[in-house]
Amino acid sequence: MDILYLLIPIAILLVIALVAGFLWAAKSGQFEDLEGPAHRILMDEDEPRTPPPGSRDKQQPPEK
Repeated sequence: MDILYLLIPIAILLVIALVAGFLWAAKSGQFEDLEGPAHRILMDEDEPRTPPPGSRDKQQPPEK
């Protein structure tokens, strides 16, 4: 029975921490766009990626 005096406050502190974490996540916008990243994976990029600047100017050495 004495263990309840320890477990109940620990459980209350855990619930308070979980609620605080959920409220922080909700206020910081963690749950705003849940479907966007999933759809973005399926989209193909029509335009090829441009090479980094300066990579066109460098000439590759001739192969031997």
